Amino acid sequence: MTSLHSAGNPDMALGVISDVPFREALRVWAKIGLINFGGPAGQIALMHRILVEEKRWIDDARFLHALNYCMLLPGPEATQLAAYVGWLMHGTRGGIAAGVLFVLPGFLVLLGLSAAYFAFGELALVQGLLFGLKAAVLAIVAEALLRVSRRALKGTISLTIALLAFVAIAFLNVPFPAIVACAALAGLVLSWREPAIASGESIETPAGAAPWRAAIQAALIWSIVWLVPVALLGALLGSRHVFTQEALFFSKVAVVTFGGAYAVLAYVAQQAVEAYHWLRPDEMLTGLGLAETTPGPLILVLVFVGFLAGARGETGLDPLLAGTIGATITLWVTFVPSFLFIFAGAPFIERLRGNRFASGALAAVTAAVVGVIANLALWFGLNVLFAEVGELRFGPIELPSPRLATFDLAAALIALAAGIALLRFHFGVVTVLLCAALAGMVLRML
Repeated sequence: MTSLHSAGNPDMALGVISDVPFREALRVWAKIGLINFGGPAGQIALMHRILVEEKRWIDDARFLHALNYCMLLPGPEATQLAAYVGWLMHGTRGGIAAGVLFVLPGFLVLLGLSAAYFAFGELALVQGLLFGLKAAVLAIVAEALLRVSRRALKGTISLTIALLAFVAIAFLNVPFPAIVACAALAGLVLSWREPAIASGESIETPAGAAPWRAAIQAALIWSIVWLVPVALLGALLGSRHVFTQEALFFSKVAVVTFGGAYAVLAYVAQQAVEAYHWLRPDEMLTGLGLAETTPGPLILVLVFVGFLAGARGETGLDPLLAGTIGATITLWVTFVPSFLFIFAGAPFIERLRGNRFASGALAAVTAAVVGVIANLALWFGLNVLFAEVGELRFGPIELPSPRLATFDLAAALIALAAGIALLRFHFGVVTVLLCAALAGMVLRML
């Protein structure tokens, strides 16, 4: 692997080239934004290939250092990594440009797909395409569960935390933020009693005092940018208006998205479907399938949810306009917090990598995320494979109860084929989704 070292290059500062023209950087970030398919792993690999190996704007050690920092934060790590590298190269304007260009193309594409779904989703041809997408998404979530499990579950303690998190969210309806908080607390305690749980790799802390003034200024500015629009919506429209509810709900989601999009989707599905009634369970699968086929972070699936919430809400506006406003509000409160975390937190959170207590808390949260993703796979699987899913209650315990007579053999076959293509033959996600959509269309039309 080709890498650059600051000691041998006078243009490098801390492993980053600082004299790249801003206009050239904009072109590269726009290119990355247009082709960053494949979820976080693919997007991080793409940025490494372009920024480290081809452009050599940042060396390998500094890139991985930045990635480790972003993994500590809630929110989409690939988007934050882009903003972080842009910030290292060109300061605040570079971070904003990199983050916005990483997200904007995918947002525009998904906005168009959401509008098309709302307008034409009942057509037989479209229903067939979406049927295939939903079945393939089940295989994609299962593959993500296996991938994350192999990385996160290294011993009995982490496996126990994952199982407890699964039971809590799947059968006891414990909110996702509470699971994250409890897992972090357990990790802190366990790292004190059993240091082995803290598996984070220590790094050297940069010398010198942290720039408190700049960090506080950045935190204030980005908190205002994030929260003032939310407050204005509440003041002008009231707390029960759908736009205000979206702003408040997705703001909360933005600060608990540890573990990536798959982890938070179970929480979003639970609230958006059951509490707010913005969409149906199967439509969460539709949104995830559409998000998988577009560039940008997978968490853009929330834009689909926001569009349907706005379009179906009682706003007095044209549904497509209301949907666009809802999607834009969702985008704003989902991604602006990422800039706050990058610009205000970078000088401090990096220092936690060498702290066994912080590493233990992160390891425990990561293990809990495995349990949450397992619940997501169960929830998606039941709603894909069965047309009717009820529930059985035993006190505080809720167990899903699918009606066996509604089992969908066609969906099961497509999901199985998609799983084999992903796990055995290592086909790309977009290829699998397109083939599954075509198969669904043919089956439904026949």
